[in-house]
Amino acid sequence: MSAFDPQWRDISTTSRSTISLYRIHQAISHMFRRRGQESGLSPAQIQTLLFLRYARPGIRTIGGLAARLAVSYATASGIADALERKELVERRPDPTDQRVMVLSLTTMGLAQVEQLEDVVDDIDAAINSMPDDVQQLLEHALKQIVGRLQQEGHVITYEMCWGCHFFRQDAHPQHPGGPHHCAFVDAPLPEPNTYLECPDFVSRVVNDHVVDDHVVDDH
Repeated sequence: MSAFDPQWRDISTTSRSTISLYRIHQAISHMFRRRGQESGLSPAQIQTLLFLRYARPGIRTIGGLAARLAVSYATASGIADALERKELVERRPDPTDQRVMVLSLTTMGLAQVEQLEDVVDDIDAAINSMPDDVQQLLEHALKQIVGRLQQEGHVITYEMCWGCHFFRQDAHPQHPGGPHHCAFVDAPLPEPNTYLECPDFVSRVVNDHVVDDHVVDDH
């Protein structure tokens, strides 16, 4: 049976929950469209500005943008072109690899994205209106759903380093430019980068020390 079938939803708790999540998705899409109309931007352009604001430097490329938006390289390039014409984004060759174009916010782009960051505040307010124990249950349940969808290849989870299985805090105390370490890329990690989103994030502790179906050794 389908979750879209009202009769099936009437007897299925799972389907009612699925449709509730679908309606939240509709609400978020509406929030992005409405804000886009107000700012003269498409929803994809808004997502791009937010991506460039919070993603770690190494993935601020056309390829990284394509992965984040789940679109083709050509589509991502077209979005970047449009934002360049609006003088909100600029692209430059990567100093370490001239074949790679790095995207960054211009001064105008940074000012624009600061006006967009409250785009989903109504969702935040709805959750914040719940009792603390209900918020914690919701957080736990949503993490389980996102984790399952991630395993199925439907979503890439972007989080900052501090909760990541690959993060090694203060591994290089004598290295001021990179006091921490990322075991995923096996390289020193600058402090500012630890507060940015990364698509290589793997939760340190999920489901009682199970990460990607492997038990984590804490020792």
